[in-house]
Amino acid sequence: MKKLYKLLFIAFFFLTISHSNVFAQGCVAIRSTGGLCTMDEHPDSALKNGSWLFNSNTRYYKSFRHFVGKMEQYYRIDQLHNNVINKVVTQDFGFTRIFNDRWSLALDIPYADNSRSQVSKGGTRFSTHTFGLGDIRVTGYYWLLNPAKFHQGNIQVGLGAKFATGAYNLQDYFLNADGTKTLGPVDQSIQLGDGGTGVSLELNGYYNFTHKFGLYANYFYLANPRDVNGTPRSATPASAQTIAVTGDVESVPDQELFRGGASLAAGHFDFSAGVRYDVLPVRDLFGNSDGFRRPGRIFSGEPGVTYRFKRIAIYGFFPIAIIRDRTQSVPDLRTQAITHTWTQGDAAFADYVVNIGLTVKF
Repeated sequence: MKKLYKLLFIAFFFLTISHSNVFAQGCVAIRSTGGLCTMDEHPDSALKNGSWLFNSNTRYYKSFRHFVGKMEQYYRIDQLHNNVINKVVTQDFGFTRIFNDRWSLALDIPYADNSRSQVSKGGTRFSTHTFGLGDIRVTGYYWLLNPAKFHQGNIQVGLGAKFATGAYNLQDYFLNADGTKTLGPVDQSIQLGDGGTGVSLELNGYYNFTHKFGLYANYFYLANPRDVNGTPRSATPASAQTIAVTGDVESVPDQELFRGGASLAAGHFDFSAGVRYDVLPVRDLFGNSDGFRRPGRIFSGEPGVTYRFKRIAIYGFFPIAIIRDRTQSVPDLRTQAITHTWTQGDAAFADYVVNIGLTVKF
């Protein structure tokens, strides 16, 4: 039976790894999903029933490279100098209650400081900003295998709720061609929330071949049943065709993440090398998929390092983009059906993402 569980986990790991890509960053509006979306501790750790874990995770990226599909628009930077530059800093505070060796409950509270630099029709660069609380998430976790019997590997299932606590209709001033300013909603990519109440599913697994070498895999999906959140796409009145294809109002999209790799322990250090695949889907799992969104996906390599003290762990994970792909949205497809002309919007992506933080055991 133990061999069967080992084989099932290894199959799960390679199934996950075979589908992997990275955090679609930048104009693709994937927001923080709670630090690294991974289990905080293996069930056979030194944690006791009734313990607490506190996690502080800081995530930073700068998106500035424009893509249509997988094709980069080099001329936006080299010739026109009108590329959009997003800078996003998200600070997640996580609190996990360990009830026993199988059950735990986690609360994630994100704050974000976002800016978006763009060029007006008059050729002048200006910026819009947002700052504040994001969408809070609560998740319950359960280890499928009895940790007392299965020491080398296990799979954790998490089911959570994401609440619409982050503002999704914030406004700032936009520079017009004549130098005047117009107050309007900031771009979807720097809004603090998406306006939807969602349900999240997580699968976290590991298998240790030795005390020093093992494999890990994570899967995360956030389902947002709400269709659109009512925030206008821009302060400029939309055309009749844009309204007809629902491109005039912001969508409330799902999110998806695959992550997996190998880790090696050396003294107080844990080194890891893996891949991740972040996706903002074209269509949602539940409900309609109307409204404006920039669907996309990124496949990245993800090196990481963790240094462990007795009760504190300090870590850094640095996804580096390999493939960036801005896919067609629902309004793109509807416009194409009307005009009989290929339609596909662009999005700005980052070269890399920085995730640094610490976990403290109480």
